[in-house]
Amino acid sequence: MEFELVMTNEAETRLFAKQLGEKLAAGDVILLEGDLGAGKTTFTKGIGEGLLIPQMIKSPTFTIIREYKKGRLPLYHMDVYRLEDTSADELGLEEYFYGAGVSVVEWAQFVHEDLPEEYLEIKLFHIDENTRKIVVNPVGERYEQLAKEVFGK
Repeated sequence: MEFELVMTNEAETRLFAKQLGEKLAAGDVILLEGDLGAGKTTFTKGIGEGLLIPQMIKSPTFTIIREYKKGRLPLYHMDVYRLEDTSADELGLEEYFYGAGVSVVEWAQFVHEDLPEEYLEIKLFHIDENTRKIVVNPVGERYEQLAKEVFGK
C-alpha cells in the first residue's frame, strides 16, 4: 500500500512530518529518499518537532549521524551518502535501529544490507521551487498502520 501526497510549501511538508513524528515510537526507522533540495532535511525538522526536539535540526551530510537526545524520544538523523564506496560496519547502525530512539536515514540504499526488515520509506520529489510530491511506502505491519493513521486521511 503506497500513499502519494503533494505539498505546496515548506510549512505544509513540515506539518505532515510533525504529525508523523508525534506518532513515532522507539525503534522506528524512517528512510528518506530524494535528490538534493527535495526536502529531506525539512521533513526531518518536522519529525523533530513531533518528537519535541528543542534543538535546531541540521543536515548530517558531513557528520554522517547527528544525535538529538532532548525530546520525547531521541532522534538519530543519518546521511549515509558518503558510505557509497565504503562500509557502514563501524557505525553500529543496529544500535540505532533497535535502540531507544527514532532513526531517520537519508540515502538508505547505501546501507540496505544493514536495514531492519520493516521501515517506513518516504520519497520526496522536487516538482518546482515550492511543490514536492511525497510517496510513502510502508514496509511491515507497524508501518502500514502508521501510514494509514498519518497519511491516509
